[in-house]
Amino acid sequence: MLIKPSKFIAIIPLFFLVACGDTPKKEAPKTEENRVETDSVPEQPIAETVEEKEEEIFLLNEENAIDFFFNYANELKEDKVRLTTSMGSFTIQLYDNVPYHKANFIYLSKKGYFDNTQFHRVVKDFIIQGGNSDDTKTAKKRRLIGRYLLPPDTRKGHKHHRGTISMPSSERHNPHKLASPYEFFIVVTKPGSYHLDGSYTPFGKVIEGMDVVDAINNVPVGDGDWPWQNVYILKAEVL
Repeated sequence: MLIKPSKFIAIIPLFFLVACGDTPKKEAPKTEENRVETDSVPEQPIAETVEEKEEEIFLLNEENAIDFFFNYANELKEDKVRLTTSMGSFTIQLYDNVPYHKANFIYLSKKGYFDNTQFHRVVKDFIIQGGNSDDTKTAKKRRLIGRYLLPPDTRKGHKHHRGTISMPSSERHNPHKLASPYEFFIVVTKPGSYHLDGSYTPFGKVIEGMDVVDAINNVPVGDGDWPWQNVYILKAEVL
């Protein structure tokens, strides 16, 4: 989706004014089976070391993220990412007409963010949700990349069909449904989970290895839908 910059001028002020928020609520109450959990890693202060200050590490934030990903998207030629998990590999093709979400996912993949994170939430016949972990390394990687949100982009005609990859909302006060950039979910419902349309931004689809996604969706889970046996993303490779 290469979108002209003018289409996002109206979104940017909302992006700057928004505080932190919960996942937007639908008119009808969601059941445990059909809700998408918000980003689940709490904000932590950035502990700057002397070395980090000397290197002048670039951090994304709510003031620079839009411009950064707009420019990053314009230079992108790749549109596929292969996720190699502890249960097999699958490939995602990213939509061109959702440039911020596409650029964000490729940027994080190239930075190695997703490596050694997990599919931390699995709801049978609904979704698998990834990009989190139960160790401190994930929070550290987020601190070194930055804390920011992405504007929603729900009007490009993409639906939450089976195999769609989409992005959950932030856990923070979030009236404008801004997206949490570090986590994602993949729909496994047949033919889809269309009640999610309009609340979350689909930004790609699984084009190879859907059987692996289904296998992950069938693992036993405990409290909070976390798999009893961790399912790791071993590597995210941009193709």
